[in-house]
Amino acid sequence: MPSASRTASTTETASTDGTALNGTAKRGRPGYDQQSVLRIAVDVFNRHGYDATSMGILADNLGISKSAIYHHVPSKGDLLKLALDHALGGLEAILEQPEATSGAADARLEFVLRQTVAVLVDRLPFVTLLLRLRGNTEIERDALERRRTFDHKVAAVISAARDEGSLRRDIDPRTVSRLLFGMINSIVEWYKPGGSLSPQRLADDVITMAFEGLHADA
Repeated sequence: MPSASRTASTTETASTDGTALNGTAKRGRPGYDQQSVLRIAVDVFNRHGYDATSMGILADNLGISKSAIYHHVPSKGDLLKLALDHALGGLEAILEQPEATSGAADARLEFVLRQTVAVLVDRLPFVTLLLRLRGNTEIERDALERRRTFDHKVAAVISAARDEGSLRRDIDPRTVSRLLFGMINSIVEWYKPGGSLSPQRLADDVITMAFEGLHADA
């Protein structure tokens, strides 16, 4: 059983990855920059679905004309790509951090899971959009392939932890990875930022469930 320090540890702050929206903004029509247009677009995509969202619907939600949107981005697809890059960039950056690449495999796995929760909460609308992709466009298929690559790398950490003897060996690492991310990905459907459940406590609960399960201590 993992040490009690697992549930007492603090959640790491999600790292920067080069796709953060706080960088240099592309200026357009007064009242909006590319980042604010993107944030509203992501909200609209999540409410209506990407395929069902027209530039007209985006313009209505922004309160500007369709032609004004083109001062910020060339197309609806470019908005989707920017949004998915922001979500995936945060996840991919986790695996590049020293805590994810060195040390005992179970500690690396715990770090990756904690950071995944942190990125999900910090970029909730963007990760929600990623998880709802259908793969109908080249942009979507590319994003889904990047996500599969991330999942495979996490499965490799799980396999390493199993080989080291810190995780049980009777469940396929790919199954473990799917179950873990099924739990984590469900957060986008019910978690409310600013509520009684803090991101740190949420990450602690995920780690407790993943490593210790529901059985009470004897």
